[in-house]
Amino acid sequence: MHNHNAPQNHELPTARQLVRSTLLALVVALVLLVTVVLPSEYAIDPTGVGRLLGLTEMGEIKQQLAEEAAADAQAMVKPSLSAAGSLSTVAMAVVKPVAPQPIAAAVIAPGPQPLQLAQAKTVSQPVAATPEAIATTEAAAGIKKDQISFTLTPGQGAEVKLEMKQGAMVGYRWSANGGKLNYDTHGDPYNPPKGFYHGYGKGRFQPGDSGILEAAFDGNHGWFWRNRTKDNVTLTLTVEGEFIKMKRVI
Repeated sequence: MHNHNAPQNHELPTARQLVRSTLLALVVALVLLVTVVLPSEYAIDPTGVGRLLGLTEMGEIKQQLAEEAAADAQAMVKPSLSAAGSLSTVAMAVVKPVAPQPIAAAVIAPGPQPLQLAQAKTVSQPVAATPEAIATTEAAAGIKKDQISFTLTPGQGAEVKLEMKQGAMVGYRWSANGGKLNYDTHGDPYNPPKGFYHGYGKGRFQPGDSGILEAAFDGNHGWFWRNRTKDNVTLTLTVEGEFIKMKRVI
């Protein structure tokens, strides 16, 4: 058993000292919250100190990973169609990869022709490989061509969608023109239910991608990109195939 002498009153902190210590601790905690915790966990940096310390980029990566995990979880829920014609359970369509070469090689083997989805689907009789015949075939099959290009600043996102009917196919090629972008290829039906997600593929820090996008249902199908680098990135997207219209939605 140990005996301890009780402290004298003059050895105990005064009420003013306790209040001052508490306020000092609160100020230190608030400074750490604003300069360290918010930038590193939530990419919120009101003072700019987090970016100088490299913490804001860490927070941006964490937030992106959380968003991608949530999207993957939603992708496991498949919608169902009612008898009146609403969405039913649809098999996941795939983006068929092709080699990084002109879009023509994805569908037409002979000749240095641009992508001709109409010729790829029309097999009843051969078509003369003349510009006039190709244009006529494309018009009959609803083949369109379009291109869009824009610049993404660091942290900026953009989304481009193609309105397509179920089973329609579009050859595409996009390039970050020397930079790298995160992307998510997905589709939305007309008037989608809350929380709907149908993915075709995604990637991180990619210089570009190409292939054939086949619509799994009537609606809008396309790409979302985000620039996670520290430099401006110019994106160029070229499409050719069976789509109604192309529009940038973000």
